[in-house]
Amino acid sequence: ILKKCFILNASAPACYNLIPLLANGEVFGMATEVSIHLLDSSHYKEILHGIVMEAQDLAFPLLRSVSMHTELDDAFVQADVVILLDDILLQHEIPSLEDCIRQVTEQCKVYGPLIEKNANSRVKVIVSGKTFVNLRALMIMTFAPSIDGQNVIALAMFLENAAKAMLARKLNMSSAVKDVIVWGNISGNSYIDLSKAKVYRYDSAIWGPPNFSRHLPDMIYDGNWVRSEFAFVLSSLSSREHHCLGMSPAHVIATVLRYWYQDSPPGEIVSMGILSEGQFCIPEGIIFSMPVRFQDGSWEVITETEINEETQEALKRLAHDLIQEKQVALGEIPEMRPYKGKTISSKYWFKAVSYNRGHKIRF
Repeated sequence: ILKKCFILNASAPACYNLIPLLANGEVFGMATEVSIHLLDSSHYKEILHGIVMEAQDLAFPLLRSVSMHTELDDAFVQADVVILLDDILLQHEIPSLEDCIRQVTEQCKVYGPLIEKNANSRVKVIVSGKTFVNLRALMIMTFAPSIDGQNVIALAMFLENAAKAMLARKLNMSSAVKDVIVWGNISGNSYIDLSKAKVYRYDSAIWGPPNFSRHLPDMIYDGNWVRSEFAFVLSSLSSREHHCLGMSPAHVIATVLRYWYQDSPPGEIVSMGILSEGQFCIPEGIIFSMPVRFQDGSWEVITETEINEETQEALKRLAHDLIQEKQVALGEIPEMRPYKGKTISSKYWFKAVSYNRGHKIRF
């Protein structure tokens, strides 16, 4: 068995860390060989060449080949997996949010039809990064309409894992925190839902077997910390990733791919951006992060997740932002318009804004 993986924007730091994770057998299984194709602009030819040489020197038994591509004619041919990393061009200053949206859309107008034309019909497309993740996934779907919508996803696990790690540090324990839910726009305004979160292996007077857990909101008594330091660090992730070495994004991509091919842990919630079909009263036709599980080579929304009235109002607001992005991208409106619904007043909410974007937390 051979899996062909194309990595778009392969000069991004995450690619360097991702290749060993794809080639060591843990993602696709020990009986599956991998052919990795690095795609980027000719400006990054030297970087790509260096990555190819190092990858070849790894001598992984399951790494059939690794190659570089700087011409779009070679893109996505017979691809089984396409991974879209952040585009380095988006780090440059652009006049407005709407101009960023239009630039992303123009790029997807190129990539979408190529994926549809050249890749396998059941190709799996993963959109990763910290810039317009939901929008890029939606535009790939829009410009590659024959690809099954179930096979295009936007990764929210980077934000989910960052939240889990911070909570674990606050509790002075290992990162045995599960079921943190990221709702909404992964790289924009999102809602971090801790109401279902659980803590495992917590060292206290109450102890139990490995599957024993405690409700996380009952463990953190410092609400001010949640609304201040926790909020600030999560809101700064976008700027921080551009200076990191790509270890965390690579880990997230490999983990989600492994879940997709080999199932997620039983009973565990995974946050992921998927095409809404009206679940949780979220409008159809937008990519929205919500709780899912992976099983039998596919995923399903955990629709039994209970949400209260306040959460429902939050989801309306987040959906409004994503609908606006979609409308700007498709030229239906010239600029984003402010939300005019209810104001969220709960003491468990905060908004930390970075370039008109931020996160909210339910605790």
